[in-house]
Amino acid sequence: MKRILLAAALGLAFAGAAVAAPVTYKIDPNHTDVVASWSHFGFSNPIAHFGKVDGSITYDQAKPAASSVQVTIPLDGLDSHVPDFDEHLKSADFFDAAKFPNITFKSTKVEAAGANKLKVTGDLTVHGVTKPAVLDVNINKIGEQPMAKRAAAGFDATTTLKRSEFGIGKYVPNVSDEVKIRITTEAIVPKK
Repeated sequence: MKRILLAAALGLAFAGAAVAAPVTYKIDPNHTDVVASWSHFGFSNPIAHFGKVDGSITYDQAKPAASSVQVTIPLDGLDSHVPDFDEHLKSADFFDAAKFPNITFKSTKVEAAGANKLKVTGDLTVHGVTKPAVLDVNINKIGEQPMAKRAAAGFDATTTLKRSEFGIGKYVPNVSDEVKIRITTEAIVPKK
C-alpha cells in the first residue's frame, strides 16, 4: 500500500512539474492594444493607440520570477484617429519616429502581486532613452485558445510615465507630463 501511495505521490509531483514549466507565447498583434492618454490643457484627455505590437511573453505559473516579456512597438502603428495629429506625434516635436522608429520593453524582473496579478519591471526605451518602468499586470486567462487550438495567455497592464524623462517634454506642463498607459494583450504558442 505504501508503494502505491508513494508512486501516486511521485506521479502527481511529476505531473505538476510538467504543467508548471514555463511556456513562451508570441504576442498576437490583432488582439493587442497599447493605449496612451494624457491631459490637454485640462480640457480633454486624448488617447493614441499603438498597434503592430511584436514580441513574446514567457510565463511560468508556478514560478513567476522565471517569466519574462520582450516587446517592440513600431511607431508606424501609432493611431490617434486623426492623421494630422499622428504625423505631429511622429515628428521631431515628440517621438521623432524617423530617427527612433520603435518603442521597446524588456523585462528585468517579474513578481507575483496577489491572485492573478503580477508586477513586471523592465527597461523601457522611448525616443532613444531607456528608463525603468513597472507594469501592474492582471492575468486575464491562461488556457487553450478555442479557434487556434493552442495554448494562449491574456494579460492587461497599466503604468504611468513622465514623457519628459524620455526627452519628449514639448508643451509640458500645459500638455501633461504624465501619460497613462493601458495595455491589453493576447499571446499564443506559435505553430510548430
